[in-house]
Amino acid sequence: MSTKVGVVSLGCDKNRVDTEVMLANLVAGGYEIVSDPSLADVIIVNTCAFLESARKEAIDTVLEMANYKSANCKKVIVTGCLGQKFGEELYKDLDEADAIAGTYEYGDICNIVAETLQGDRKLYRGCGDGLTFGSRILTTAPHTAYLKIADGCDNFCTYCLIPYIRGRYRSVPIEDILSQARDLASRGVKELILVAQDTTRYGKDLYGELRLTELIRKLSEIEQIHWIRLLYCYPELMDERLIEEIDVNPKVVSYVDIPLQHVNDALLGRMNRRSDAHSIRALLGELTARNIAVRSTFICGFPGETRQTVDELADFLREYKLRNAGFFPYSREEGTAAAKFADQIPERTKQRYVKELYAVQYNVAQALNEADIGKMYECVVDEYDNFDGQYYFYKGRTYFMSPEIDGCVYIASKKELPVGSFCRVAINGALEYDLSGDAVE
Repeated sequence: MSTKVGVVSLGCDKNRVDTEVMLANLVAGGYEIVSDPSLADVIIVNTCAFLESARKEAIDTVLEMANYKSANCKKVIVTGCLGQKFGEELYKDLDEADAIAGTYEYGDICNIVAETLQGDRKLYRGCGDGLTFGSRILTTAPHTAYLKIADGCDNFCTYCLIPYIRGRYRSVPIEDILSQARDLASRGVKELILVAQDTTRYGKDLYGELRLTELIRKLSEIEQIHWIRLLYCYPELMDERLIEEIDVNPKVVSYVDIPLQHVNDALLGRMNRRSDAHSIRALLGELTARNIAVRSTFICGFPGETRQTVDELADFLREYKLRNAGFFPYSREEGTAAAKFADQIPERTKQRYVKELYAVQYNVAQALNEADIGKMYECVVDEYDNFDGQYYFYKGRTYFMSPEIDGCVYIASKKELPVGSFCRVAINGALEYDLSGDAVE
């Protein structure tokens, strides 16, 4: 009988891609993948280490999975960012982990499992470029896939550990990306979501110039691909060519994720961000004029934050009316420059700022959704809900909704709609962050 392996994936969508490549490697190596950890001979926890909260979740998950050793499980293996950054500490202190590997070992996962089953407890330290690429077993809906176009980061924001975990920015060659995209399309994927720590920097290290726009155009030539979605575009690299491509290319949805983090010049400078308030406002103005929806994330309570800077951000939200926004309390991460700043903000104050800004964004989102009533949107059908004898009900998304992080559209249809298909929906209802409507033939 083949060895059964269970895999738990934590963290971001970039980590999810790593997990999907690792799953494919395991299957190719003769291992059987199981979703129930109680049935697994080996459990792998692919971890995130970006924030203290993520590290705690990772450790708690490893301890939870180790409980299955009283059943069938023989070994628990830690992979990913936690092992990459804190491998030596884990090897010393986390006895529940039978092997610890970082972000450079996904391609060698079969050998790691085999060696660990033999009884060897080991800290793995890989070599090479650390780019995880190849065949994948999708863990998303079968019509949607994340496409990781680079790894690492060169920005060195003062609050962020990513460059110290994932290394410097490394683009995947265009030919390799196109090969994987064609393979995904041949398997039924219709929506590609491009991700990297900074997608707008794509190609600079390999080709000496930014190549994201060229990459998008080549991906658009794949016939089966219907939507291309861009996440994590840094504002200072959103040039006119890229904006124009988003605007005029029918396969690129008019949506972009831009992690702004703040709009106050002093705080942006302390964060070591390359943008300023003026350029951010100019960019948002142009995107709004072209009806390109924006999602963003903001750090609340960064050292030096004041009542005035919070109000400045709130006024920005009211003025520019972002489709979606996330707010996160600043996390003081040892090893980053910002951790040494003297003017740290109390945790209770950070949480209050988060709550206040979410309330502002809630009102913005409500107004935008109410203005959508009566409009017609193309939607992708993500999942079937139920049938009441007259209508089929589905859950889907339109162009300004990225899976899992944004809202959704509840779709009623008089005829069955295949999951993964696209349909036109007449919006007739607005919920908190979601919409509802009827499918139109």
